[in-house]
Amino acid sequence: MAVTDSRRQELMAAGLNLIGQSLTIYDSDLRLAVCNGPFQRMFDLPDALVTPGATFEDTIRHLVNRGEYGEVADVDAFVTERVEQARAFEPHYMERTRSNGRIISVEGAPLPQGGWVTVYTDITRTKQQEALLQSRSEELSDQLNTYAEELSSTNRALAAMNAALQEAKRELTEIEARTRLTTEMMPAHIAHVDASGHYTYSNRQLSSVMPGRPSDISGMHISDALGASAYNRVAPHLSTAYDGQPSVFEFTDDASARRIRAAFTPDTRGGVYILSMDVTAEMQARVALQQTRRRALAAQITSGLTHDFSNLLTIILGLQSKLLRQDGLPPDVREMAGGTLAAARRGGTLLSSIAGMTADRTLRPRATDLRHLMDNLRTLADHTLPAGVTLEIDSTAPNQTIMLDAGMATDSLLNLILNARDACGATGRIRVTQRIVHNTWIEWQVSDTGPGFSDRALSHGFDPFFTTKGAEGSGLGLPMVYDMTKLAGGDLRLENTGQGARVVLRLPYRPAALTEQALVLLVEDRDDLRALYRDMLTGLNHSVIEAASADEASALMADLPEISLVLSDIQLAGEATGIDLAERLTGVVPVVLMTSLPPDDPLFQSAQKAAPLLQKPFGADTLDALLTHPAKAIAS
Repeated sequence: MAVTDSRRQELMAAGLNLIGQSLTIYDSDLRLAVCNGPFQRMFDLPDALVTPGATFEDTIRHLVNRGEYGEVADVDAFVTERVEQARAFEPHYMERTRSNGRIISVEGAPLPQGGWVTVYTDITRTKQQEALLQSRSEELSDQLNTYAEELSSTNRALAAMNAALQEAKRELTEIEARTRLTTEMMPAHIAHVDASGHYTYSNRQLSSVMPGRPSDISGMHISDALGASAYNRVAPHLSTAYDGQPSVFEFTDDASARRIRAAFTPDTRGGVYILSMDVTAEMQARVALQQTRRRALAAQITSGLTHDFSNLLTIILGLQSKLLRQDGLPPDVREMAGGTLAAARRGGTLLSSIAGMTADRTLRPRATDLRHLMDNLRTLADHTLPAGVTLEIDSTAPNQTIMLDAGMATDSLLNLILNARDACGATGRIRVTQRIVHNTWIEWQVSDTGPGFSDRALSHGFDPFFTTKGAEGSGLGLPMVYDMTKLAGGDLRLENTGQGARVVLRLPYRPAALTEQALVLLVEDRDDLRALYRDMLTGLNHSVIEAASADEASALMADLPEISLVLSDIQLAGEATGIDLAERLTGVVPVVLMTSLPPDDPLFQSAQKAAPLLQKPFGADTLDALLTHPAKAIAS
């Protein structure tokens, strides 16, 4: 890996700081080029005089004024003399006693490029040892002299080693601080557990990945930090990692309803490194994409068959109708012809249902009021129920607006209510509940007091053409609900309650950013698209200002605090994306992102976590429905 200039300078500075002596390099203009830390500490110099570019004259004058050279009668003359000596520089070695009593050696040598290097060494202790040895030389043996010299050398080596250790400790401390800051900024939980399952390190992001858990978990056992349910999900994979095999897996956290991806990696010392992240939005997009591909394959298979069978049924219907118009047909023949017609018509209805299931279906999410959705559902369902069947609708969801394909959601819920009606028979109770699950899902539960699902129905209820209604059922009701649910990235579940059946439908929870007529900042780097969206916004009576990049938008936000909403594309001119812009403006102003990227694109998934997301293309009605109540958007 190439060493950058800044890194090379850091390495050079660290190396010079490890030298026991003080060192300076002045250029030919008598300006400081390089010095090390011991030089500043030896002469107690201010930062300005150890900064590259500081003049030799200023340094000498500072030392003279501070008394470094003792009493100096004429400071200017003294400084001028030293400067002139420096300009006519000659190699030299000298020793002098400082005003504080310390003795230093000064050794200077010129450089080929001009300028000179000077090394200052504190030799006070050496001089003291020399004086002591000289005064007692007649009494000391040769062995003692040798020992004293070895001791002096060892002390100098120890001093140099101590300086090196202090510098290494400083660098390690800085590296550790940078590493911890980096890991704590990552949108994932990074941790380590020892052989006993106790955390020895955590970047304190567990609570952001799995809400409801503590952030400071160092020293805790992993089972206590995760809780019993989640720990039971990860325990087999943790055992695999303890046995020396890495493991990557996904599980659904029941406490937060989030999808978690975790990686357990052995550390070769008996412990395990842990990386976990919230992949709920990715999972929802993946489910929607898989269902879209399944539908495309089913449409490809059935389109030709449907066309040919439709033609055959048309011929059968035509011939049987012609036969029934003949005079003098025996009654049994007329009855058989009528049965054939009824069967052919039923076949046509079935083909239409198949075509409806595999036809191109595009989600059209728009800002939907949850209370209004339930009111419409009751209006549609009430007249379909017999007098002995009651319908209860209960919502604990807050009165807010979310991004939802209301038509598909209503069709699905109505289909489930009709199935529950058929299960109840002449009398019974149907209950529909609506709630928000951990700000991750919008959930509906449709339960009834009928006989419940059979084991076969629980296993095959979503299979096309599976029905428990005999000739009265097409077997396409639940599969169509399943299809619409998966297209939206949701989940559908069948279960029995002990008092009947229950169907649980979940769709991704996407709060809509709501605002009244306001000043909107439109951020789009394509001129033609920016003009289109500007016309939409102005047609909705909004005032509009424009930007082509996230940085330009940030500057406008700083200058125009009256901006009350930002509508931005994800991909913009410059390095920063619309996602970066949304993160900058978190808690400041609502941001709505828009994109033409597919749902499986990483940027699409990141955008879903950052702000409400509009899928291009969209119309003015969808945009109008989205732009209301900015305070709720900020809070969400």
